Amino acid sequence: MSDTASAARTGLLAHPMTPAWVLALAVCLTQFDVTAAAVALPAIRGELGFTLAATAWVMDAYSLAFAGTLFAAGALADRFGRRRILLLGNAGFALASLACGLAWDGPSLWLARAAQGAMSALFITGALATTSLSYPMAAPDLRARAFGIVGVTGGAAMALGPTLGGLIAGEFGWRWIFLLNLPICAVNEWAVRRVIAETRDDAGRPLDLTGVALLTLAIALPVQALLHEGSAIWRWSGVALGAVMAVLLAFQQRGRSQPMLDVALFTRRAPLGIIALLFSISAGYWAMLVYLPLWLQATHDLDIRSTGFAMLAATLPMLALPPLGVRLTRVYGWRANFTGGMLLLAVGMAALAAAAVLKTDLFWALAAMMVAASGAGLSNSQISGALVAQAAAERAGMASALATVLRQSGFAIGIALLGAISAGVGYGPGFAAAALAALLGAMAAAFCLPRQI
Repeated sequence: MSDTASAARTGLLAHPMTPAWVLALAVCLTQFDVTAAAVALPAIRGELGFTLAATAWVMDAYSLAFAGTLFAAGALADRFGRRRILLLGNAGFALASLACGLAWDGPSLWLARAAQGAMSALFITGALATTSLSYPMAAPDLRARAFGIVGVTGGAAMALGPTLGGLIAGEFGWRWIFLLNLPICAVNEWAVRRVIAETRDDAGRPLDLTGVALLTLAIALPVQALLHEGSAIWRWSGVALGAVMAVLLAFQQRGRSQPMLDVALFTRRAPLGIIALLFSISAGYWAMLVYLPLWLQATHDLDIRSTGFAMLAATLPMLALPPLGVRLTRVYGWRANFTGGMLLLAVGMAALAAAAVLKTDLFWALAAMMVAASGAGLSNSQISGALVAQAAAERAGMASALATVLRQSGFAIGIALLGAISAGVGYGPGFAAAALAALLGAMAAAFCLPRQI
């Protein structure tokens, strides 16, 4: 019996796809935590007595730390080993999740969420780098299957996060959304140590602390200014100062022999259009997901479980429609698919804004959510790949990291902007702003992108 079990375990661990499934579990956990936490925001707000701006910081603290740490995580993984950084991120994420579950006020929760974001950057960087090295270009079929496993499980985690998060929070309380990460992190630790081999690059990229600081300030200053309950002058001064930090970052990167950002991508029309798309879909769709649970519970009197199921209208199309988006791109081209997808997102968000202002019944709200999510689902999964395709082959990894940073930056700034617009006037104007962001993305795709990339 023991020999049979041992042989079965050895066979499972020796399967060529086992590393992919182990690494997918790591990615899955961080993706689940984003959308699951969003559905718990009303409960967090009620228990800790948050304003709308304070509630937004629960998500933005995570995104800012993630975006600011990502490039540094890549350099650390190259220097100290990808598996080691993955395990460090896993252990740190577990401790940060424990701190989230035990948080007693706003600052303690925001600090814990920031730690989660930073550890997620280590986690994701180690997992994706290890996936790439475990399945090299020389084995294209295995490589495609491995990244497919990681991508599909991550997408499923994000799509089902609100529903599962609502069930967990409704049954046990919102703190258990974070505390249940602990046993999963323990499984991650066990599996990674047994399946994943260590790799490092002694001649890897240097750690650019100045660049990391400028990048973090370029994102954090606008977010802080938009969420600060002060005068319009204060808010726009913070946004302008963030833009100055972004310009300084560009000059600083241009002068480095091994930059962490490919500044040349910001000087060509097609990459600029794709960058605008990344910001637009993050602000027009992903940031909207943060405010939907708050609106659904406040306007339609849903409990947290019902809210989780209602959120499926805004998440399931993101899981189901990417294959259709790929086929449409093959037939009609990148420009047509991205323009059409972003226009559909804009229509859905405009309908949702109308539903919020007119106080329509829940059916119309769910229909608008589904239309918006369908537009995002046709475009979202392909935008990062389009940016990578614009970079030189030797800079593909940098372009992929840049796409992730731009997504998180757009998410953080979008949350802050929609929160600033919605504060005191209701969610309708915030949803209208998301529709405008999607419309600007459609215009960027129509005027900046070639038919094929």
